[in-house]
Amino acid sequence: MSDKNRTWVEVIRAGAMPAPVVLVLGGFLTSPPLSRRFAGRLRERGAADVVVGNVWTMDWLLAASRGLGPILTRSGRALLASSARSAEIAQGAPVMVIGHSAGGMSARILTAREPFAGRRLNASGRIGAIVTLGTPHVVSLDHDPRRAGAEAAAFANRVVPGPAFAPGTGYLAVGSRRMTGRPHGTLRERRAWRVYRTLVPDPVAADAAGEITGDGLIPLECALLPGARAIILDDADHGQSIGTDWYGAERVIDAWWPTAVEVWQGALAARVAALDLHRGPGSGAV
Repeated sequence: MSDKNRTWVEVIRAGAMPAPVVLVLGGFLTSPPLSRRFAGRLRERGAADVVVGNVWTMDWLLAASRGLGPILTRSGRALLASSARSAEIAQGAPVMVIGHSAGGMSARILTAREPFAGRRLNASGRIGAIVTLGTPHVVSLDHDPRRAGAEAAAFANRVVPGPAFAPGTGYLAVGSRRMTGRPHGTLRERRAWRVYRTLVPDPVAADAAGEITGDGLIPLECALLPGARAIILDDADHGQSIGTDWYGAERVIDAWWPTAVEVWQGALAARVAALDLHRGPGSGAV
């Protein structure tokens, strides 16, 4: 039987591994066209296909008044589309979700069994791995607890903390220490300090240290998901801008993509092992 006619479970049992269908969830104020080059780079590196979430800049602007619920709805629909695409070309394997910035928070909330903004998503079964790029996982609520992002982070850390669905879902958090913020440094360092300090969970400790490192927008300590595998980059910028290389840039992507695939493959292998343990010797096929 060819791999095309097998389920992903059967492919792995036969000693092979399907290629991942990837869902890209963009960050705050981004829109799908900004992810086109990134999607192309992922395909060049072996992704079976890439689906980009249909979340636009206006959706993010409206989130300030209506919350993140509508964005989660659009992200959920994109996940369903990704799963359907996987059924067509990747033996139905659980997809890899790559979330940039706030998109990584959406990815985590998609797995929650408890409703968020009136939406019960409970989609961990469809997700083989969550890879976050500069996502503010752990942030201070003191600066403005009404911020939509802070509310989402608090919900995720309460309902789906850390690698909540490991080992059947893999987790990889990618952060950067490209820029150091200092309260009395250069103009650029002072600007970074002001941004970073509103996000770090312990601003008093940051004040004592006198500096905070991050990717220009998200402090490194906020971008690391407690208990999850992590990659720390030295020179990735948070977003796409002229003259800088962000997490999805040609020069940067190879620093984390092989590990993302490894994490995804490990999660799929864990699911098959769990199925085989449950099935037991002599039982029928799943």
